[in-house]
Amino acid sequence: MDGTAPSKRKTRVQQLEREGEVAADFLETLLDIADLDGDIDVDVDGDRAAVAIVDSEEGRVPRRLVGTDGKVLEALQELTRLAVQVETGERSRLMLDVAGHRAERRTALVELAHRSIAEVKETGERRSLDPMTAFERKVVHDEVSAAGLVSESEGVEPRRHIVILPA
Repeated sequence: MDGTAPSKRKTRVQQLEREGEVAADFLETLLDIADLDGDIDVDVDGDRAAVAIVDSEEGRVPRRLVGTDGKVLEALQELTRLAVQVETGERSRLMLDVAGHRAERRTALVELAHRSIAEVKETGERRSLDPMTAFERKVVHDEVSAAGLVSESEGVEPRRHIVILPA
């Protein structure tokens, strides 16, 4: 072992931490301008920065920052990624959560994936799921893969969906 892997890993973690800091600064400014309550939590989750707007002592995060079907959250995430890219010069894959919406959605998607996987294994027939965002599809693909099955994304945004195939 040449010892370069740990330093590369540390450098990558430092880069992700920097992305999180830039994102937090951007979001804090945005919340201040809009006069909205919320604290910012920054973390590194695997290979991406994870930033969350959470309830503060002053009040709850307005749920309108999530929007219907998470559409406002998705837009806010893209704006935050752009702000990070402008500051760092690097494309960001950071994940933004507001008021625990993504965490709750992840739990629901894992349950949906497990039910669908069981159905495909029982019937031996492919199963198409409803359209999902890229984040949602990734969660389901990961669960399907962990269960030893194969899944594919089909269709075009905003109707892109997952098909789980029998073994």
